[in-house]
Amino acid sequence: MNARPAFSPLLHRARTVAAAILAALVIALPAAPASAADAADSADDVNWTVRTDSNDFGSDRTSYSYAIDPGSTLTDGIVVANRGQEPIDLEVYAADGFTSDDGALSLVLADDESTGVGAWITPAQETVTVAPGATAGIPFTVAIPDNATPGDYAGGLVTSLTVPDAATGVNVDRRLGIRVDLRVGGELAPALAVEDMSVSWDGGLNPFAGGDATVTYTLHNTGNATVSADPASTVRGVFGLLAMDAPAADAIPELLPGESRTVTVVVPDVPPLFALIGTTAVTPLVTDAAGSRSPIAEVTATGVAPAVPWMLLIILVLVAAAVVLFLRRRARRKVAVQQAEDARVDEAVAKALEAERAKTPVGAAD
Repeated sequence: MNARPAFSPLLHRARTVAAAILAALVIALPAAPASAADAADSADDVNWTVRTDSNDFGSDRTSYSYAIDPGSTLTDGIVVANRGQEPIDLEVYAADGFTSDDGALSLVLADDESTGVGAWITPAQETVTVAPGATAGIPFTVAIPDNATPGDYAGGLVTSLTVPDAATGVNVDRRLGIRVDLRVGGELAPALAVEDMSVSWDGGLNPFAGGDATVTYTLHNTGNATVSADPASTVRGVFGLLAMDAPAADAIPELLPGESRTVTVVVPDVPPLFALIGTTAVTPLVTDAAGSRSPIAEVTATGVAPAVPWMLLIILVLVAAAVVLFLRRRARRKVAVQQAEDARVDEAVAKALEAERAKTPVGAAD
């Protein structure tokens, strides 16, 4: 089956967050990364821009988005403009993408192996020289292997300039790239799992005050489609006692197939319920070919943690121990008093018998 000539609105609309440019990425080679300040300063020195080519796939696109079947190929292009005063020599290549900790799409380095977008896209030329004030169009081919696994893939088409940095003594790789989203045709099987669910409670020394309940879990995209998620968590006691909704989690970025993200939410002022049950329900959302998001089956996970008011229990144990000790001491005193009274009575009886024997004359019994 041939590649669809028009890029999928699904991927175009769902990925507009990528904007036209992934980022100005500054990599210090071979091993020492530039500081954040250095990166910002170096990014300001980037004197070229990139944009998508205007063709049958569209004009003014913010990214490349394709729905293409295994074994199919297509050709598109990238346009580089030199805004500087000197000619610029750039490397051009494709790279696989992944979701970074801040939720943005990042690209693997040029020396890292790519197995998806970076392996399937081949620029017509690996380098390009652009004169000052000029632009250059670079065609590239997308060729999907016959045995490619159906599903979603993300990456980028990168232009790179490596220059020496006299201040640090290393080479700095300045990169500008445009996001590429691919949906390889075949059976789409979106799936999301909630893993490693845990709950904890940190009640303090005040036996009558509550504590923070922390719910932590991992969202794992176990399917072959990019998914977003809308999670909701609750904590409660046994039999649903005092159920409390957790605050909404931070926005969950789209997860590419195979990716995971750990989520933590805190529920304040949870009373000591002895057994605390946390539940997370997640509605995965998948963007269809029409560009609209649709939910799939909800997934849930549950965790249990102790929420014991230890200080209150210690106080109760001490009070109970004091009561038991008091009762035992009182019982012992009662026994001692009874024993003393019995001894006194026995002594009095013995004295009385002795006195009676002393009054009886010798031989009176005869």
